[in-house]
Amino acid sequence: MSRTPLSVVVIGVGQMGTSHLLAYHHNPMYKVIGIVSRSTPQLPTELKEYESLALPNLNAALSLKPDVVSINTHSDSHAEYAVASMEAGAHVFVEKPLATSVADAKRVVDTAKRTGKKLVIGYILRHHPSWVEFIRQARQLGPPFVMRMNLNQRSEGNAWNIHKRIMETTSPVVDCGVHYIDVMLQITDSRPVQVRGMGVRLSDEIDKDQVNYGHLQITFEDASVGWYEAGWGPMISTTAFFIKDVMGPKGAVSIVMDSNADSSDVNAHTKTANIRVAPVNEKATVISMKGEPGHEELCAREQEYLLESILEDRDLSKHMDDAVQSLAVVLAADKSMKENRAIDL
Repeated sequence: MSRTPLSVVVIGVGQMGTSHLLAYHHNPMYKVIGIVSRSTPQLPTELKEYESLALPNLNAALSLKPDVVSINTHSDSHAEYAVASMEAGAHVFVEKPLATSVADAKRVVDTAKRTGKKLVIGYILRHHPSWVEFIRQARQLGPPFVMRMNLNQRSEGNAWNIHKRIMETTSPVVDCGVHYIDVMLQITDSRPVQVRGMGVRLSDEIDKDQVNYGHLQITFEDASVGWYEAGWGPMISTTAFFIKDVMGPKGAVSIVMDSNADSSDVNAHTKTANIRVAPVNEKATVISMKGEPGHEELCAREQEYLLESILEDRDLSKHMDDAVQSLAVVLAADKSMKENRAIDL
């Protein structure tokens, strides 16, 4: 049976917003009816037709009565825009992090549950078959687990300008960390107990109360431990920008990147290349992830997940609650950096 495409407005058409706009463009079950951008949109040739649909603000977008609002703006607007959109009758896709405070994140989730609107948060790794396999392999090794993860991004020129704008509201540990704390939570399936964060300002180009490098350490109820680090800027090392490694009593599993991987390439942030599994007293094996989806295909999978959730009326309670939990951990780490103390969770 044929269905009428869902109408969509896309709020924010930067790097991620453009990727999601491309996903809607290619999916016949979506129809883009408007875009909102802080400046005159400069879209790639394939998407030029949507520049004529530019709207001045969210209110103008909501006046079109869209079925879906896609929010890809800076973090400090996510909660406000998501709540307003659901109150106006739209389903919502919102990029991570869900909000800049736990209270606001809970307010967004409560609105979704009260209105019955679907809320999907952009946890892109949950839609990546290689990361699903990595988590599956890791879970067989413990508990307890030792989880070592980072995502350092050397950024220069326009990329550094983008990072500086993000840091006005969100630190690197919060912005990227929600992905990897979410991975840790899936591996351990245990309650996080305590987090400690540390950070440092490595550039005079950012405000004195901001840091462009951060590191957190987390302990779990099942005795598992984990660390995560993230740094942005032209001074960030590219030597060890991508470490994803889990150890347990039964062995270790690691993502092994290609030797020529580039931290400035957005595809390198999700690509796994190979997964090395090394059980105790057994020969290590390497699982090739050749043919895995790239960044744009993963964005398309996220929007397909949203579509199916709407059409099938899926219960997204766990998806939403998990997003709040991972956000709570990284925000506590951010607080720990500023107060120079461990934070109990």
